[in-house]
Amino acid sequence: MARTAVEYDEFRGAGLEIAGCDPLMKILFCTVPFRPSVGGIETVSALLAERFHRLGHRVILVTQTGGEDSASEGYEVVRRPSIRRLFELVRWSEVVFHNNVSLRLAWPQMLLRRPWVIAHHTWIPKHGWAARFKRLAIRRATNIAVSEALASSLPADCFVVPNPYADDVFMRVAGVARQKELIFVGRLVSEKGVHVLIDALASLARRGRRVGLTVVGDGPELESLQAQARDLGVGEQIRFSGFRAGTDLVVLLNEHRVLVLPSICEETFGVVVLEALACGCVPLASRRGGLPDAVGACGVLFPSGQAEALGSAIDQLLGDGASLNRFRCAAAAHLERHTRDRVARDYVQIISYARDSHAKQIASSVA
Repeated sequence: MARTAVEYDEFRGAGLEIAGCDPLMKILFCTVPFRPSVGGIETVSALLAERFHRLGHRVILVTQTGGEDSASEGYEVVRRPSIRRLFELVRWSEVVFHNNVSLRLAWPQMLLRRPWVIAHHTWIPKHGWAARFKRLAIRRATNIAVSEALASSLPADCFVVPNPYADDVFMRVAGVARQKELIFVGRLVSEKGVHVLIDALASLARRGRRVGLTVVGDGPELESLQAQARDLGVGEQIRFSGFRAGTDLVVLLNEHRVLVLPSICEETFGVVVLEALACGCVPLASRRGGLPDAVGACGVLFPSGQAEALGSAIDQLLGDGASLNRFRCAAAAHLERHTRDRVARDYVQIISYARDSHAKQIASSVA
């Protein structure tokens, strides 16, 4: 059963330290993908590692992504370590933290048995030898899931701590007019459901309602989506703007009223929802996986894969200025739970709890 993040108080009597207080820890932070690779895990890993360091903990980040070794954020990055080096780093650590479980980085942990904390961002399949081994291995760790949906899929108790977003980057920009209607942000692959969104726009067009859409992102489905839009007569309503990030993406989100996430896959969370909310853009998302956790009470959900239902939801939401304003007003309280400082402190509390519980287990076995 999942333990929610607000249940930490019951563990304080068991030695759970308050984040930012002594004793500080040596944390070996393991993540397969990292900068310069781009993606959700990479973003969250960078945010958490930097915040762990700011809270005073000694952090060494290990990754399988190649690139330049650097400590530009104040912590050491070790790329593609040798077997010997990985073994040395696990021995050095007080706690091993995996941002997504990795078998290739976990084997020294199995031998040395350091306190182990795993943050789960993706589903673990039920079939295949690697998946079965992971599902067995995580029973030996303290587990964190980024959504209730993900936690319920795992064969172990989990703390539920939602993802953070870059709250120093994504925000409302004064002087930017919010005159555009819909925006999609994501990789252009079939599971993201952009084809469902285009079908929904065509459905609205048949009813005489022409709605503009900006598609932000790139991927293998780009040409087929452009062809679909032309074939359905909505090509002129859709602007494919390519990949955008940083300030460019912030401005785009500030220019639009509604972010649409029509995913037909089981998303485990959806950081782009938080980024949009911070920019004053109201989310309209599939009622599937972890997206409802990301949206909270700040947007609208629709049945995944149903273009007609999506079209009706778009029409209703864009025509209801009062609801848009109400959702925007609710965003501030929702986003407080997702700031880098809040999420990092929650993680450090759990990591500290795992370390102290491990020490007590060792002490009791010796006694």
